[in-house]
Amino acid sequence: MREVSMDKETLIQGLNQDLAHEYQAIIQYVTYAATVSGIHRGELKEFFLAEIQDELRHAQFLADKIAALGGKPTTQPAPVPEAATPRAMLEAVLQAEKETIARYVERMKQAEAFGDYGLANDLQEIISEETRHKEETEKLLKGTWQE
Repeated sequence: MREVSMDKETLIQGLNQDLAHEYQAIIQYVTYAATVSGIHRGELKEFFLAEIQDELRHAQFLADKIAALGGKPTTQPAPVPEAATPRAMLEAVLQAEKETIARYVERMKQAEAFGDYGLANDLQEIISEETRHKEETEKLLKGTWQE
């Protein structure tokens, strides 16, 4: 396991990376909700739209924390994966959730090493929310799919 940095700039850079991915998630969910098609369009559109508020709240939290640490919140989203089918959309969401959880676990460890236990606790709550998102997406992907 690699050494976790206790440097404030490293923590701010990591939080900005997280913020860029929250922006990505918001754009991804908006786009997928608009373009999903097929027999399950209604349910999947609602699923995608329901996720936006959590991701927006996470983005606002991260931007506020970056500013509180003396950093400048990024305005650039991470690239949004394109997906043409409902299954591809859900698979892209699942992959993003897995990566997000891993990033937040790393950030939580960095926050602890930096001595910001409030941030570490807040990140732990976000990890729980992202884990629930991941589990819901896994449930949607189970079973057979007719495209």
